[in-house]
Amino acid sequence: MKKLTASVFAVVLSSSFVMMSAQNTKDTLKTKNIEEIVVTGALGIKRKADAVTNTQQVVTTKELNQASAPTAVQALTGKVSGLQINLTNNGVDPSYRVVLRGAKSITGNNQALIVIDNVISSADILQQIPPEAIENINVIKGLQGAALYGQQGVNGVIIVTTKRGTKSEKLQMTFNSSIDISNVFMLPKVQQKYGKGVQDEGWSDVSYGGTNYVPWENMSWGAAYDNPVIGGTMMPSGLPQADGSFIYEKYAPVKNFMNKFFSTGVLTQNGITATAGGSDSYVSFSANRTENNFVVEGDKLRQNSFIFKGGKKIGKLRIDGNINYINRIVSNTNSSLYDDILQTPTNNNIKLYRNSGIEGYYTGYAVNPYWTIDHERYDRRSDYFSAILGLDYELNKNINITYTGNLTSRGMTYTRHNDGAVFSKTYNLPGTSIDGITFGDLGQGDITSWYYESTSKERNFYGDLMVNFNYDLTDKINLKLNIGNNIQDRTYNVTSVGGNNLDIPGWYNIRNVLNPDPFSSANLDNYQTNSRIIAGFANLDLSYNDYLFLNSTFRIEQSSVMSTIPYNTGKRTNPVYPYYSVGLSFVPTKAFANLKGDILNYAKITGSYTRVGNTSAIPPYATDEIGVFPTGFPFNGLSSYINNQTPTAVDIKPEFVNTLDFGVSLGFLKDRVRLDASVYQSTTDDLITAKTTSSASGLTSVLDNVGKMRLRGLEVDLGLTPIKTKDFTWDMKVSYSTYRSKVLELADGADEVSLLSSTAAAVGIFAVKGSDFPVIKGSAFQRDDQGRIIVDSKGNPLTTSNLQVLGRATPDYILGFSTNIKYKGFTLSAMGDFRKGGKFVSFTKNLLAFTGGLEESAEFDRTQGYVVPNSVQNTGTAANPVYTPNNTPVGGAGTYTNVTNYFSSSAYRAVGENLVVDATALKIREIALSYDIPKSVLGSTFLNSLTVGVYSRNPFFKYADNNRNYADPETASTTGNAAGFAYTTQYPSTRSFGLNLKASF
Repeated sequence: MKKLTASVFAVVLSSSFVMMSAQNTKDTLKTKNIEEIVVTGALGIKRKADAVTNTQQVVTTKELNQASAPTAVQALTGKVSGLQINLTNNGVDPSYRVVLRGAKSITGNNQALIVIDNVISSADILQQIPPEAIENINVIKGLQGAALYGQQGVNGVIIVTTKRGTKSEKLQMTFNSSIDISNVFMLPKVQQKYGKGVQDEGWSDVSYGGTNYVPWENMSWGAAYDNPVIGGTMMPSGLPQADGSFIYEKYAPVKNFMNKFFSTGVLTQNGITATAGGSDSYVSFSANRTENNFVVEGDKLRQNSFIFKGGKKIGKLRIDGNINYINRIVSNTNSSLYDDILQTPTNNNIKLYRNSGIEGYYTGYAVNPYWTIDHERYDRRSDYFSAILGLDYELNKNINITYTGNLTSRGMTYTRHNDGAVFSKTYNLPGTSIDGITFGDLGQGDITSWYYESTSKERNFYGDLMVNFNYDLTDKINLKLNIGNNIQDRTYNVTSVGGNNLDIPGWYNIRNVLNPDPFSSANLDNYQTNSRIIAGFANLDLSYNDYLFLNSTFRIEQSSVMSTIPYNTGKRTNPVYPYYSVGLSFVPTKAFANLKGDILNYAKITGSYTRVGNTSAIPPYATDEIGVFPTGFPFNGLSSYINNQTPTAVDIKPEFVNTLDFGVSLGFLKDRVRLDASVYQSTTDDLITAKTTSSASGLTSVLDNVGKMRLRGLEVDLGLTPIKTKDFTWDMKVSYSTYRSKVLELADGADEVSLLSSTAAAVGIFAVKGSDFPVIKGSAFQRDDQGRIIVDSKGNPLTTSNLQVLGRATPDYILGFSTNIKYKGFTLSAMGDFRKGGKFVSFTKNLLAFTGGLEESAEFDRTQGYVVPNSVQNTGTAANPVYTPNNTPVGGAGTYTNVTNYFSSSAYRAVGENLVVDATALKIREIALSYDIPKSVLGSTFLNSLTVGVYSRNPFFKYADNNRNYADPETASTTGNAAGFAYTTQYPSTRSFGLNLKASF
């Protein structure tokens, strides 16, 4: 990967040389001055770029839509320094974890706040808004710019502004359409030397160098493909089909054997927008349809979205309205089928078993994924409705009153079913191990049918009332003051029913369930939560002579999750907490006229301090002492009630995040070169997490304030315009970002907090006192002072008794880069990033080690045994060790069986060190080419403009050498803070190629 890094920097340096050379040519077009840009900040307050006292980055609609990304979250990925977007589910309906500038909390929410049209929303809703409906996205990275949102803005804010109508009285229509095809790529690399088989004489007693061929095995512990006895011959494969015959396959590797399961995905997007308006009014309506047929057969998504916006000024009153409706229907199967696919030996073409069912599958030790597709489904329908009303009344030229009110409603019906299977077919294969038994006897067991249905409803109200003042105190001093009130109210309820054993197959109704789940089942929910936030706030902006700016915010906030009744008082309390910030912006090029010249044309320096709380780790009602209904206590059939064994401390306080942020913005050569850099530090006091208690207390743990952590980071963004003439423009951007979160303190006596652990291996994600956060800890090999692995007398590695820190789950740094070249009507754009360092845990590697597909298990002659590389034995004593090079194969003898036992058992698979993989990666995320049809060609048509284009998303990835495509390093198993696990239920990445068209008339 060092070569890749050097190549990236070489491109940047060579491009800079070209840019400097271009200055000798005539500059016929000037780039827009930085100070002329106006951005929308917190609560919809607009400021000139000069007056912004924190770090922000705006992504335009052109950048979002250059490669026709199906979701706005995906379109934003890789385009903002310091913003990490991780896929938590990469199926037909993906979900994401969106984090700005790293973690500030151990157990609290570290995701950025999403604000859409000045109203607090969520990443899930942003994902459903079509990118072409968005005007721009302002990413507020500096905490000072997000402080007006109080605790909800503690992780930065992503402000989304959707498009509105024009002032033209003429009706204008815009039509967007795209279609792309996608295929899986970056599938795990597996060994191609050995085929299906195991040391089991279940089929015949023929031995191929110490191993046997077994048609129904899922293990690749068979003979070498170059074995002259079996290599290249047609062999019976899998279990007998319905007529008793076998499918025959050649004993040789099948090219792209995993790819054959996946289909070609087809994604279509169509949208139309109509706008009109006048000098004092506007109206717009957009309708969009998205259809996604995923790479897994039968997995589909259908979405219809409608946005209506309108505004009118009547005298001193301005009224704005926004109505958004999104209907989304998704059907998918169980993604655990990918685990079954990963087990496939390389000499099996899984597609041949499409109609074989379970009992005729290629193996008796896994479920046919085609059966899973047909018989286990998860169907969701969601309806989202949002209505926003904005009022602006001008009392006089200096004072106006604004109100923004939003009501959202979301309902979802989620049904899931499994048709089940009872295995009654008896195999008739005399002389084999499966003669006279059923598929269930092989260890899978009958599959129990089940059906569940869940209905949830969510209602949110958001309201901001502000009085806004704007006064010129003197000729040089301007004052802007916003004073307001915010109310948020959320109600959520869910009801679930279901159980096991369907009486009539295919009828998915609770009345068809023979064994409904008991009330204590973890599959059932029946509850309602209500939460409320009430706050008062003030925002002060002072400017001096248009080159010195001060911004200060204050918010006093009360959250219902902090409502409690302290012990022995009997009186409910709900504390109010103040949050505040102050920031300065200084523009030297305006303050000192002689500083601004042909070389340096713009300079701005900013600094800010913010103190904001965070209560996201505290769920509603947690501070109210309630009991629980235990399962099976005092014994089955009777219900009981016990004290909550994992309570929340009644005197718990918010986590308080104190942030210092300094930045500089520079413009050179008429803004041909633009440099933005910022450095920041956030210290979080009173960390909220669960701490263990004495067993004598009767409690398992208590959620309380227990520690302290620190976050430090650096971001640098460089923009270049090497050439800008009438017909040719070339823009480039390069960014560098790095951050470190470190746990400084934990509860008395505690050195670490476990966030996620595995039952398959001794490995987990932890917060460790004195270490970066989060880290991966696991068992490791014992080594001598030269780093060599110590083995026992039988050649088996020795492991540590305690878990060791195996790496950090966050990257060392991320280098982003993009380019945009426009020549007349042609535009070529590309963007990507390079992620250096970090680690993740791969359970694909764990599975491949078990099945014999791991490349590492085939880099030697299996028939001669396996000697652990770079290993030593202690020929001395424990007190005085003497280490000598080891030549003893694992298991004490050089046999194929000992090789199989080592890699497929806990001796290899349970050692955390073996599963930790380097997360370094280079990704080209987008490449797009478009052409604007000349207006001269369209002159005789009804079209005002027409653009056609081709694009590719994810055309090229390159992972670290020891990541044999096991998983995308950006994969996350949770939206929480325990990032770093990549399970076998995560599908491989997909690559897309498509066409798009945009026409206006």
